[in-house]
Amino acid sequence: MRISDLIKMGLKNLSRRKARTILTVLGVIIGSLSIIIMVSIGNGMNNNFNTQVMQQGGLTVITINKSAYFFDDNGNWAGNKEQTLDDELIKKIKALDHVRAVTPVITSYAQLTAGKYMGSLNIKAMDSSVFDDFDFPELEYGQYPSEEDNTWIAVGQYSAYFFDPYYRGNNYQQPQVDLQKDKIEMGFSDYMPDFKKKPFKTTLSNIAKMVQTNGNFDYYAYMDIDYYKQLYMKYCNTLTLEDRKKAVRTLNEYQQIMLNVDNVKNVLKVQEEIEKLGYLSESQMQWLEPLQNASKTMQMVLGALGAVAMVVSAISIANTMVMSIYERTKEIGIMKVLGCVIKDIRRLFLFEAAIIGMLGGLIGIGLGYLASWLINKYGAPIFGAIMSGNYMYDMTNTKFSIIPIYLPLVSLLISMAVGVLSGYFPARRATKIKAIEAMKTEN
Repeated sequence: MRISDLIKMGLKNLSRRKARTILTVLGVIIGSLSIIIMVSIGNGMNNNFNTQVMQQGGLTVITINKSAYFFDDNGNWAGNKEQTLDDELIKKIKALDHVRAVTPVITSYAQLTAGKYMGSLNIKAMDSSVFDDFDFPELEYGQYPSEEDNTWIAVGQYSAYFFDPYYRGNNYQQPQVDLQKDKIEMGFSDYMPDFKKKPFKTTLSNIAKMVQTNGNFDYYAYMDIDYYKQLYMKYCNTLTLEDRKKAVRTLNEYQQIMLNVDNVKNVLKVQEEIEKLGYLSESQMQWLEPLQNASKTMQMVLGALGAVAMVVSAISIANTMVMSIYERTKEIGIMKVLGCVIKDIRRLFLFEAAIIGMLGGLIGIGLGYLASWLINKYGAPIFGAIMSGNYMYDMTNTKFSIIPIYLPLVSLLISMAVGVLSGYFPARRATKIKAIEAMKTEN
């Protein structure tokens, strides 16, 4: 039997029993659709967990805070621990395996003036030589501080809002300050100035602006720690003797120590080594790992539900093919009498089963993309309720369903494989029917 004859006969047989074929195809559609929806939701959740964590900082970054939180065995907050962060600790951390880069961090609060406008700035002073290791964002303009010129200060995307809004008419107006052209001066107010001396102010002539990241980078200004100390020492010289000693002491007491690990897999291991040194640390991996485990568990559960739906469709296909054999027993006998080989009869029934699987798979893929679009557009209230206990999960511009490129192809192959496997035993049964007995059958 030629392939073309096989295809024509198979399609004709399926079209003769439209209702049964449609119902069987519908079962495959439900199975295929279930797999696509379940896997895409799990993939979307996992992707969003990673995105939310990355917005808070790199996955290989570990932070040691001066004031650290510690928790009991149940994960409940148990209090704060004050930690001494100094150069001696930095030397110990640099000696640990898998540590790629380390930097002290001084966090500070500065005042800004731009003409008649007043504002403030949250500063993070770091070792500028390791900026690249901490995956700093790209710049809209300017440059990051370097060994050649460490006087640059890179501000976050929301730097314009560091200047206080003013009241005009019935509305508050945001000052329009050009960070590149306007004269912007910076000062400190940690201590009361010595009224006998001129208050400290410095003009920020090298300001760079970072692109928006929707993370921590947007809200801080980053500068080289040596340049910061140089400016702060000038500020210290404007203070009284007693306050000057206190202010100078703060330059050697860091608020944070940040380190970057060579691989995501080694982050928790390095944190354990830091804990052995007697210090508490934080990383996004310690939050991401349980989220990833929860996501994997949910993906397995959702995938299992899709598999159950596909098993039901397989039973439906097998039932359809068995019924088809009973109804076409005489037809099978005629085919054998006319000289059709057993292989052709088997191919005919396997082809019909594969067509049912392929049609169900293709329609299921199309409906899967439609369902994914609907979930992303209207699913925020549902997923918001599900994830209400997760402070990291941001519902803004979030995709709850993401269909990987491979998923439609895999779904189609599974649908066709289910069809062929479900039709195998009925097809085998058809080949064992004896021609003489089949001819006696009344259909």
